[in-house]
Amino acid sequence: MVSRRNIRVKVMQVLYMLGSQHEMNEKIKATKVLQTRLADITNLFLYLLHFLIKTALYAETDAKQRASKHLLTREDLNVNKKISANLLLQKILKNESFKNSKPIDFDDTNQQVKKIYQNLAATETYQKYIGTQTREKNTEAAIIKFIFTDLMLPDENFTSHLEEHFMNWDDDAGLMNQLMLHFLQKPDSYNLELLLGDDKWQFAKQLLETVIDKKELITDMIKPRLKNWDSERIALLDMILMRMGVCEFLFFETIPPKVTINEYIDLAKEYSTEQSGHFVNGILDNIHKELLASNKIHKIDFKQ
Repeated sequence: MVSRRNIRVKVMQVLYMLGSQHEMNEKIKATKVLQTRLADITNLFLYLLHFLIKTALYAETDAKQRASKHLLTREDLNVNKKISANLLLQKILKNESFKNSKPIDFDDTNQQVKKIYQNLAATETYQKYIGTQTREKNTEAAIIKFIFTDLMLPDENFTSHLEEHFMNWDDDAGLMNQLMLHFLQKPDSYNLELLLGDDKWQFAKQLLETVIDKKELITDMIKPRLKNWDSERIALLDMILMRMGVCEFLFFETIPPKVTINEYIDLAKEYSTEQSGHFVNGILDNIHKELLASNKIHKIDFKQ
């Protein structure tokens, strides 16, 4: 579920954290930091998923709490629990890897769940959902997605809650939205224990360590292409992205060069300056052409 692009972002962030001093004695430290940051992705995603499920199931809790009151109102006696048997919800609950996942709960988790559920119950969307007797697949999926995209993510109290407990929330908010929507499409086909598989970890580790190990070699390849640019004044992030790109050209034989160039152009546009996409594109394209001309790029059939 975690893509190579997500991996590249994490490697980029760790390298940027190290600054310009990518010395060999930093490699072990950097690898540990990377491993922690990738583990944080899994922990955050599982928390969001469990929170989403707890919110939908809170209809049962709400009904029980209302029924235990001494003076019952009509509303107390008629809490609609339709969402607790939601078809998409049941698929998730039957997912073996979800059953095996260990839910994270903080002291204020249940309080946050209650608030989001109360917000849900007050929406027209929810009232329309519980007012319909039938269970159509699209409608069942839509209400679960609605809780996540329209109630959880935009809620400032909830995002503050996430920021308090997950240091990586700001960096990974967009990724979490992407991962969750993909998961909700076909929850029964995903193994949450392999959210970050061994192959992705090996790619991440190899990319990070290669950029550190080959820093001098790659920098010497980049500097002559900078022409009138002072390499010491180039944005650090741009240099990191270019080093990562050249490392993929030379040492990652299954990744097509066009894919590498396009990925780092996009990352430069998103994370660096306005001019960085064009700048990184020009340098990587130039180096790629010269490496091809000198027969220094040897890619295997990546399609196999």
